[in-house]
Amino acid sequence: MVTRVATVAFEGIEARAVDVQVQVAAGGVAFILVGLPDKAVAESRERVRAALVASGLALPAKRITVNLAPADLPKEGSHYDLPIALGIMAAIGAIPADALDGFTVLGELALDGSLTAVAGVLPAAIAAHGRGHGLICPAACGSEAAWAAEDLDIVAPRSLIQLANHVRGTQVMARPSPAIARQAGPLPDLADIKGQESARRVLEIAAAGGHNLLMNGPPGAGKSMLASRLPSILPPLGPRELLEVSMVLSVAGRLADGELTDRRPFRAPHHSASMAALVGGGLQAKPGEASLAHHGVLFLDELPEFQAQALDALRQPLETGEILISRANHRAVYPARFQLVAAMNPCRCGRATEPGYACRRQASERCMAQYQARISGPLLDRIDIAIDVPAVTASDLIQPAPSEPSAAVAARVAQARRVQSARYAALGLDGVETNAACPASLLDEVARPDQAGLTLLRSAADSMRLTARGYHRVLKVARTLADLDGEAHVARIHLAEALSYRSRIDQAAQAA
Repeated sequence: MVTRVATVAFEGIEARAVDVQVQVAAGGVAFILVGLPDKAVAESRERVRAALVASGLALPAKRITVNLAPADLPKEGSHYDLPIALGIMAAIGAIPADALDGFTVLGELALDGSLTAVAGVLPAAIAAHGRGHGLICPAACGSEAAWAAEDLDIVAPRSLIQLANHVRGTQVMARPSPAIARQAGPLPDLADIKGQESARRVLEIAAAGGHNLLMNGPPGAGKSMLASRLPSILPPLGPRELLEVSMVLSVAGRLADGELTDRRPFRAPHHSASMAALVGGGLQAKPGEASLAHHGVLFLDELPEFQAQALDALRQPLETGEILISRANHRAVYPARFQLVAAMNPCRCGRATEPGYACRRQASERCMAQYQARISGPLLDRIDIAIDVPAVTASDLIQPAPSEPSAAVAARVAQARRVQSARYAALGLDGVETNAACPASLLDEVARPDQAGLTLLRSAADSMRLTARGYHRVLKVARTLADLDGEAHVARIHLAEALSYRSRIDQAAQAA
């Protein structure tokens, strides 16, 4: 007789159904695990054996065969421990054979029989609900699974004994409740910024339209300080965005205690990060920083110091909003609709733009060109806005801070985003919330400038040698400027400002 227990395997953030088949038959004493298990799955034999002994059960002196079907799908992770253990318990009569019907099971076993948290419970719960199943998971993941659906039947035991008692009817466990993460405190405020009025303006534009931003300036000018305050003016995550972000965090094992928060992600990896760390991958494919920043901000400080190969790996996700990781026997797709914010110095020493400074090694212009050439032209072409952030003077620091805090800027950003969301919802574009994500085919309809603006745009496109992508990004930024001004149509003044932010990219691309 074969006992079956339903569980899942993860491909990106998708949870594919896996059937754990357990057979206990006469023959030589053995515990065989088949179905393309990785090292963590193969080692589950010892964890299951020890957990059953700690729970008062012993493996029979028979041949135990566990098959993870479909057999050609690679199985990774420690969440197969619990379904394997329950399959064996049902096969030897320790629990009723039909007790697990209609449930998807996942969880890792400790040697004392307790259950420990595993990654991917939220997408597993959503997949189980879609198949009409309930979910059995560790207690530490119960609050995470509760977000999947209100009518999802969830059993979240702390140990194998507690689950066995629940199945037999001698103990009843309450359904876990969804958990909300406590806010760690107020975000850094724009009121702390002294000087840099043009940079504050650009930060508001980037936040309103979800545009990619590059800040170029000497060390100590406040580029990192400005970027760290971007989350304080971004609107909270919507219900759909919250679910997508939480699924990525769940697969990555970064949902602490199953608690969800509506704050947008802000990821700032060090410039020594590898390509796999940025876009995901590795021996066991996991989401990278780009996916962890989904619907949030990916801040790359010291942009030219990153590996060129790692930076160029961001080209495709910046366009498509997703990352495809392919291996010889594995394929995973992770969402990566992030807003790129980057900062860099003008040259290696950072002083090339100072008045009267001359580099000892070579001319300042050549020093700047060589440093900026570390960033490829195609990547720069995907930047919407680029500005120079000048050094802050002592007089700027002595003056009182500006009176406008992040809350006032966030109100304008939220209003502009509401306008954009309504516009694209009326056009039937599902999932498009900002101008930065608007398809190029619709720009003539939503961002067509007036006659004076068209004349300016035609002249600038020729003189600046704008690519098709650059042309479209200028229109998107101009559309955002019009939204901030409350204008229904894009005017010449909006295009002029958008083009001024593009000229810096054009200069850097020539250096590259």
